[in-house]
Amino acid sequence: MARAQPSKGQDGQAGADEGQRPASLVDAAYAAMRAAIRDASFTPGYQASEQEIALRLGMSRTPVHEAAIRLQEDGLVRVLPRKGILILALAPDDMREIYDVVIAMDGRAAELVAALPDDARHAAAQVLDGHTDAMADAHASGDLLGWGQADGAFHAALIEQARNGRMSRIVQAINDQSHRARMLTLNLRRGLDASIAEHRRIAGAVRAGDAAEALDAARQHRIRARNELLPLLSSYGLKHL
Repeated sequence: MARAQPSKGQDGQAGADEGQRPASLVDAAYAAMRAAIRDASFTPGYQASEQEIALRLGMSRTPVHEAAIRLQEDGLVRVLPRKGILILALAPDDMREIYDVVIAMDGRAAELVAALPDDARHAAAQVLDGHTDAMADAHASGDLLGWGQADGAFHAALIEQARNGRMSRIVQAINDQSHRARMLTLNLRRGLDASIAEHRRIAGAVRAGDAAEALDAARQHRIRARNELLPLLSSYGLKHL
């Protein structure tokens, strides 16, 4: 007996819905879980079955299972056989390792962007200036959340403008790990205005095409942020974030 063949669209290919639905459901589950971890809706140390997480997200269990495997590769969760999914916490030593990476990555990214042709370089500097302006506006109005979002957007844009796909993937993974810690400590930090000035220095070096200055500005900015954040974690006894 002949097996039923998949339905085909007008172009003779298998129907788009049939070929795309599984991947899109997994992508949606991945995005939803990642967002819940970043904004601490799924708090550090939270453990639940795949079914419970699926119910919280309004999804089915299978795409949540597949998404959890991807998130485990990103270092955000641990999949525990027969016990469910554990949301991983960060310790100060984790943050120290993360800053070792972002200091190197942001410096190299700024150097690459500053070496772009004039039109691309100026366009990149304009994007960076826009995010810095948003930071300044948020700081002036006391909007810590807005400041944090604009700050994150600046660094994401810097990496994106470097046009290095592997760098982007590495930085996205560690940014997802560190975002929650950064946002939870925003109200403890005192260097928000310094960050704005340092971002303007980076954008200015990019606009001028000064790769050495851009590299130094980006590195020094991340080093200062690390030197401010890590002692805060210690002094407030924040052992897990």
